[in-house]
Amino acid sequence: MPEGHTIHRLAADYRDRFAGRRVRARSPQGTFAAGAARLDGQELREADAVGKHLFLGFGPGTGWVHVHLGLFGKVFFGVPDDDGGPAPVATVRLRLSTGSDFADLRGPTRCALVTEPEKAAVAARLGPDPLRPGADPDRAWARVSRSRTPIATLLLDQKVVAGVGNVYRAEVLFRHGIDPLLPGRELTARQWRAVWDDLAALMAEGVRLGRIDTVRPEHTPEAMGRPPRVDDHGGEVYVYRRAERPCHVCAAPVRRAELAGRNLFWCPGCQKP
Repeated sequence: MPEGHTIHRLAADYRDRFAGRRVRARSPQGTFAAGAARLDGQELREADAVGKHLFLGFGPGTGWVHVHLGLFGKVFFGVPDDDGGPAPVATVRLRLSTGSDFADLRGPTRCALVTEPEKAAVAARLGPDPLRPGADPDRAWARVSRSRTPIATLLLDQKVVAGVGNVYRAEVLFRHGIDPLLPGRELTARQWRAVWDDLAALMAEGVRLGRIDTVRPEHTPEAMGRPPRVDDHGGEVYVYRRAERPCHVCAAPVRRAELAGRNLFWCPGCQKP
């Protein structure tokens, strides 16, 4: 599932291509046909991201398109050819287009028109998003500091922190030497603030680069004389999807286990209980 940096980057891409312009809208798949008909010819006024939720705003008379990509959703941007193509494939839930750009949304878990109060209700259910200006880490800390739940599980709970996924949770805990099974209430306030600040910086870099890079300069392939990582998630990481490989810092084999239905990766040498 895409993490928060991907959704914020998508919001920026929609703004760059369509904001302030009237769009053509259609739903080749057909399940969003009524919604597309309402959007057709309307102006995209803004695009917003909250955690893993994308919102495309078309004004008070139309509302917002609420998109959650889920496990399989993707957005493809392109430039029409001289004939206005390429034609969207049948699996496209929503195509927005102008004479110079198009965006195809495929396979989202959710694509629905919502009102401003409904958008606000979605945001209210979420924890603070490290990528949003003014997000309050103390609001998340209030839940973390009272919980017996492992910090690795809390970081994936979107009601605690919005936008963090499996890669960022594994990497930020490694970077701060925190045992992923440590109960939230045993974390110190100083540790939590360091984790939050690091998430904000790492995720902002993810928006900028379009991939997740978490290794410090001294642990890059160039600095260590090692081959670069080859993985469909891209970027250089410490522990994510590196089970049984040596840690870049202490050389201990990285471990993997299932926690709350998700794969957890950590280094037993650097993240001691």
